Amino acid sequence: MTALSDNALLEQARLGDDASFDTLFYRHYDRVYGLLFRLAGSRAEAEDLTQEVFLKLHQHAFTHKRFSPQREHNLSAWLYRVATNMGYNAIRSRQRRWQRNTMLVPDPQGSPAAEVEAERRETETAVRQALAQLPKRQVQLLLMRQMGFSYAECAAVCGVAPGSVGTLLARAAKAFRKAYKEKT
Repeated sequence: MTALSDNALLEQARLGDDASFDTLFYRHYDRVYGLLFRLAGSRAEAEDLTQEVFLKLHQHAFTHKRFSPQREHNLSAWLYRVATNMGYNAIRSRQRRWQRNTMLVPDPQGSPAAEVEAERRETETAVRQALAQLPKRQVQLLLMRQMGFSYAECAAVCGVAPGSVGTLLARAAKAFRKAYKEKT
């Protein structure tokens, strides 16, 4: 039995086959969730954002009819691009909330466990702030490669030649190290 392509499943879903959309959802959920978890850092937020990505897919496919059955689409690249954008929006929103509430939240004092937790949070915050300073393509490449995506998959999502992924990743890693050092 041959697995149907994403495009065939998308077309069947457009024709009313809910099971085809479910198959697309389960086929791509883990990687979309993984990307968003690495960006957001929170399981609950990553789950919410992942649901929003698939809602957006549903809207584009059915309400706006943006996916044409006559054309081959790279659905996974589209999903990862949308997920990255949503992840960035979540980070920016969180930073704005944090800046507004900085004066309202007391500093954790006391126990060594609280100090370790505070240090861990500071490191996570520094990593996320460093990522937020990088161009989207660099963040996409770093996160996707960290998740085990192949160079070919990274190239498809970012719209670059597979042969240039290594160079782009090296530049992204260098830019991340520089941004991270500035935050710590």
